[in-house]
Parts: sequence; structure tokens; C-alpha cells
Amino acid sequence: MSTQINRQQAAKRSAELAETLRHHEYLYHVKDAPTISDAAFDALFHELKALEEQFPELLNPDSPTQRVGGPPLPGLETVEHTAPMLSLDSSKDETLLRRFDERLRKALSGAKIGYVVEPKLDGAALELVYEEGRLVRGVTRGDGRKGEEVTVNVRTIPSVPLRLRKDPRPVPRLLALRAEVIMLASAFEALNERLIQAGKEPFSNPRNAAAGALRQLDSRIVAQRPLAAYVYDLLAIEGGELTTQWEILTALGDWGLWVNPEPRRMATVEEILAYHQNLEARRDDLGYEIDGIVIKLDDVELRATLGATSHHPRWAYAFKFPPRREVTRILGILASVGRTGRVTPVAIMNPVEIGGVTVSRATLHNREEVARKDVRVGDKVRVERAGDVIPQVVERIDEHSDEHSDDPDRERSEPFQMPETCPSCDTPLVERGPFSICPNTFACPAQLVGRLFHFGSRHALDIEGLGDETATLFVQTGLVKQLPDLFDLTPDQLLPLEGFAAKSATNLAAAIEKAAHVEVARFLFGLGIPEVGTTVARDLARHFGTFVAIRAASEEELTAIDGVGPRMSEEITTFFADSRNAELLDRLLSKMQLIENEPAPASAETEDLLLAGAKVVFTGGLPNFTRQEAKAKIEALGARVVSSVSKKTTYVIVGEDPGSKLAKAQKLGVEVLDEAGFESLVRDR
Repeated sequence: MSTQINRQQAAKRSAELAETLRHHEYLYHVKDAPTISDAAFDALFHELKALEEQFPELLNPDSPTQRVGGPPLPGLETVEHTAPMLSLDSSKDETLLRRFDERLRKALSGAKIGYVVEPKLDGAALELVYEEGRLVRGVTRGDGRKGEEVTVNVRTIPSVPLRLRKDPRPVPRLLALRAEVIMLASAFEALNERLIQAGKEPFSNPRNAAAGALRQLDSRIVAQRPLAAYVYDLLAIEGGELTTQWEILTALGDWGLWVNPEPRRMATVEEILAYHQNLEARRDDLGYEIDGIVIKLDDVELRATLGATSHHPRWAYAFKFPPRREVTRILGILASVGRTGRVTPVAIMNPVEIGGVTVSRATLHNREEVARKDVRVGDKVRVERAGDVIPQVVERIDEHSDEHSDDPDRERSEPFQMPETCPSCDTPLVERGPFSICPNTFACPAQLVGRLFHFGSRHALDIEGLGDETATLFVQTGLVKQLPDLFDLTPDQLLPLEGFAAKSATNLAAAIEKAAHVEVARFLFGLGIPEVGTTVARDLARHFGTFVAIRAASEEELTAIDGVGPRMSEEITTFFADSRNAELLDRLLSKMQLIENEPAPASAETEDLLLAGAKVVFTGGLPNFTRQEAKAKIEALGARVVSSVSKKTTYVIVGEDPGSKLAKAQKLGVEVLDEAGFESLVRDR
């Protein structure tokens, strides 16, 4: 390259180089069909980089040179998803799959039903957002509504284009896509080999390796991890319309995204079962981890008719593979105390590899399961990873009838008995059905570690620096004997602890002090009440307004809330009725200030209730509001923002340059509001 090149020449050449490099990245990482050597690619890359260094004004965020990681981030910011990233209803039972098909056909009586079936990838879910074809945001799934922004890390993934291809299909103004970040088996094995050679701990499985890499604060580390991303679904679109799942997959490929080659169109459960069987047989040859298949209704308009629950879409289903199993021997059985006080028998076993993971501990669930399976120390057992994650003992192998037994004359040990008192705090255990429970909820050391960690977790008080190790340290040293003690900690008390320096001690003490002012919903979730997750906690806070009202609510008042059933209401009232919990809560509240809401109106005839449970769709840009501001205003009034227009939609809010959702709303007779109407709607309420 001539050193005398002028800016105009540089601009032209850099644009040519960027386009050429994007094309070759696409061929290499997406199509797996490179047409130039690595050396030739590197030469083009370095030429572009030199031009951008000579003329910094030519550097664009989507330049191929900008994949390389930058300096570490101070932390990851939590942001809201463009549209909810729901989980899937799932099972391994063929009967339940058939029921899914039957329910769907009944709900859509008269409609032509077609499915798209694809592998269920076993990685880390991710939202990718493109504006005008440029990658602007990457967000982890988180709780499905909010996740951590990891854009700088996503930019290092070679198969994720920084700019979408515009040929052969125009790129919409906005695209929010769902992807799965994975590591190919060969890349995972090579990574672990490098770690072992460097004397570092290898990863247990590709999913953990991928998820951990995404959340790294130093993107230079991420750039060294062999991550890939399959894109497989559409969360939101503006400036275009895709009417079927098959068209979505085709469009994703046209735009240069990496799309899995295995999806197929099908019409019957029998076809789906055959696909499931075929894919399971080829599972180990695919080169990446899957744990089942996903069945999706092909027609997007019919999907909108079916809608979704708060957890999963009604138009999709995951049909899982049977878990992987291996045989090993039990060396011992111990009673383990969990965060909620449940005491679980755990088998300690000869280590065995199941699906690429070494397993040495497995759950025996409860005392009735141990007795039913008649599992004892010394027994030979069959172990599986349920959902390919949680190891469990499936059955005992009778060695007297096993022709392959290594010791058919082995004498069996005495049957296992659950302890009468808690192994952690010596409190007498109580029996609730098949489970043994330690009732010493907040003072049992084993429970306290878990509860302390949960209390400070991201969706509860969000105390940065209060991880599992720190929680364990607080309890072991006696600094925290009960949850309220957390708010008495000072930097001077933290400084002598292992791993703490002056700055980290000061920062954690400040984070704890800040967390003493928290919303009711977060506080409620942080208490770890059985059955109360983030969604229920938010619904309770919205309905009752104050923690005092929630604490005093009867089972009847609780079950009147949509999504709260009899079992959940019983768990909540039992928790608050316990005298030990009541005493602890009084102490805790004396050290905290809860940020409370106005309770929802009691009368169903009140005009404000018109937005409680309403479904609102936005389309087009609102000049006076960002999308997040508009969404926050409408959700604060009890409405839910959804991405698709259906007959169940309450309002469609239309801004500048609306998409096809406006025409669909008019066709279905859904009420349409412009920006002035939206402002009036939120102002009047």
C-alpha cells in the first residue's frame, strides 16, 4: 500500500476491503466453504487495519477489524429484551407431545396445521439486535425479560455478522433475533487440551464454557474462545414481514447469519417422531450438543392467535431425548441440606463419565425414593443426567442376576436411614410428604449460605460482590448468623477475610448499604419463599402494593391473583405464619426501606383496570419516546407489551413508518392509537 494514498482513495479501498472480508467471513464461518487461504485473508485484514490506523475517521463499528476484544469492562449492564425470550414447554413423553398437537389443532380448528422441526441446541441463549443491518446489541437471556448486555463479547464471535447481507433480500429497519451460542465439539476439546497443558482447570461441558465466555468482562479473553452462534428465531421485526417459520429461517440465511441445516417441515406427529428418532441416532455425529428437538407452528399469524403463557409460547414444544445413562458403584450416602431446608439423600459414587461430564455425586431425591429403589452403600447402580444436567440414580442393578457383575457374592449393607436431626444445625427434622425438612429456615448454617447468596442475587437485592464463596465465608466466620446481620457489616469487618482488600471491602459494604433500599418485588423474591419466582413476586407487589399487605394476605386473597394457585398460596401463607420467620422479618425490615407501589384498584369496574392485563403492540418510531420509555409507561399501568398482533391485542400504538402490524390490526379490528392517543392513554391513567 502506498504511503502517499489520499483520503478519498483510502475510503474507497477500505470499503472494498471491508466488503471483501465480510464476504470471506461469511463463506468461512457460515457456509463452511472458504475460497481463499488464511494467509490471503490475513493480508487483506492487515491492509484494512493499516488504512484505519492511518485514517481513523474511516473506522466503522461494523468493520471486520473491530471483532478483536478491547479493554475489560467494569461490569455488565442489565437491559430489557426487545421482546420476551420465553422458555419452552417440554417433556420426553410421547403422550404429552401428542396432547400438544391435539390442543393446538383443537384451538385452531379448521386451519391448516404445519410444523417446522429443528434440533434443540444445548448452549447459551442470546438476543441479537440489528438496526439498519448493523449489530447494535447482544443480550444474554437472563430471566427472559431482562438480560446482561454482552455486545462487546458477541462482536468477537466470527459467525455473528457485524453487518447483515442485503442481497438477495432487503434488510428490515429493526431485527431482534434469538440465537444459541455454542462451542463445536472439536473446538471444545481443543480448548480443554490447551487449558490442561497450561495447568488450568478444564470446562465440564461446552454449554458452561460458552455461557461463561459470554459473561466475561474482558472481551480479549472471549476472542480467544472458539464460540459460534446459530440463529434460529425472530423476536421482533420492523420494516418487513415474515409469515412463516420456514421463511424466517430462509431469511436469516439470506442475511448472512449462521442457520442450522437440520430443520424440516412436517405435518404429523408420526413424522416428528421419526425425525426425533433419526436425530437421536445421529446425535454424537453432529459435532455440537443437542438435547432434543423443537416443534414450532409454522404459520406466524396462527401463532399470534394461540399466544403464550407467562412462561412459554403455546405454539412451540420441546421433545427431549432420553437422558444419557452409565453404571457405577455407590461409595456412600449423605444427607445434604439445600437452601429451602429440604434435606436430600445424595449418593457419593465412583466417578463415571456421562455425555462428556465426569459425575461423582447424584441425587436420590427423598427417603421414599431411596426405599423404593432399595439403594444402599456398595450397590451397583445406573445413573443418568436428567435433562443432561442433574445427575440422579435411576435404579439398582441386582448383581446376583447380572452375568457381568464384578462381585456377585457381595454382601449388601444396611438400608439407608434419613437422620432425625438436621446435619447442619441439629434441629429436629419435620416430614412433609416424602421430604425431610429442616424448619430452622434462616438460622440453619447450610440454608443460610444458600439464602444469603439468593438474597443478594441479581433478581433479588442485586448486591455486587456477594457471591457463593463470600456468602460461605460470612457464615463460616460467624459474621452473619442470620440474614439481618448482613446489614451490620462494615469494611473493617470484611478486610481481614480471605480475598478482601481495602477497596473490595469498601465496595461490598457500600453495595450492601445501597441494597437496603429495594423494591418490594425484589425483596419478596430474595426471601426465597417456595414457589415464588420473579414473575409471581412482581405480580404480588403490583397487586397488593405494600409488603405489609402481602404478608397479611389470606390464601383466598392470594389465589384471586392470576397465576397464583392453591399450592403457591399455601406456601406463602405458611412462610409468613411461622413465628421464627416473623421475628426475622421484623428485624430485617427494621434495617431496610422497601420501595412500595400503589396497590392495584380493588374494583373491577374502575377505569384504571382497562390496562390491567391489556396486551399492547408498538409499531413504528415514536418521536417523543424511546421504545423502552414507551414500554415502561404502558407496563407501569398493568399492560403487557407483546410483539405480534392478534384478536386478543388491546391496542396497537402506531408511530412513524409503521410496519405490516398496522394493516393486520385494521384487518382484525384492533384499536389503533397514534402517538397523541398513546400520550392521552398513559396520561389519563
